[in-house]
Amino acid sequence: MVREALLKVLEARPEEPVSFLASYFEKLVLSGPQGGAAGDRHGQQQRLVRALWYVRLAHHSHRTAFNNNVSMAYECLSARGRRKKPGVNGRIYSELLKKICQDGEAPEEVVSFLLRKIQCRDHEAVPFDVFRYGVLSCFVLLEFVAKADTLYNVLDDGSGVADKRVCQAVLDTLEDALGASDFSVPIHYLEAGSKLGPDYLALAMDKALLERKICSSMNREEFLKKATALFIAKVKPID
Repeated sequence: MVREALLKVLEARPEEPVSFLASYFEKLVLSGPQGGAAGDRHGQQQRLVRALWYVRLAHHSHRTAFNNNVSMAYECLSARGRRKKPGVNGRIYSELLKKICQDGEAPEEVVSFLLRKIQCRDHEAVPFDVFRYGVLSCFVLLEFVAKADTLYNVLDDGSGVADKRVCQAVLDTLEDALGASDFSVPIHYLEAGSKLGPDYLALAMDKALLERKICSSMNREEFLKKATALFIAKVKPID
């Protein structure tokens, strides 16, 4: 138990290691046999809290640590009491995905669209690969929304509204980068990234401003919805 806790400290590298360890052991006690016995609703919620804590420990770019934490979250949710078979069902899996998405600033409509693609039916058994895919998709969406929001801050130049021509040019560039890439091949991530570099975006924005069209604006909400819709279109639905 202590060894596992120390490994988590090394993986997460928290700013306050002592507080981190205190929280770790608290979650461990709450989701243990006494804290979550017999699969009752209260015990299930405690396991859900602990699973959520696990998946937040490491950024998804730290692949080994992230995969280990997702595995521990899966095992935590699989414990369902003496009278029930172990495993994660679609209902608690969906609850976890919703809680992950609640932390971000993704529009509710966008989150609902993503969840419809990656959720399972309440009674279905959720394999680990599906579980990991769903959790990862939610975290990537939140990061994508955060980056799109930062990009809009550049486009509106602090005014609160941005030129629609420029916004659409950026969205078209993003769509081109995502649509032309087969992300099953790792090198294509780099190709997509090159199309979203400052130079490429600057050219697209300059071209948009040179067009002689009536200038209108695009607000932040509209920009985020359109940007995230492009991302969600690349998410493969769970069969």
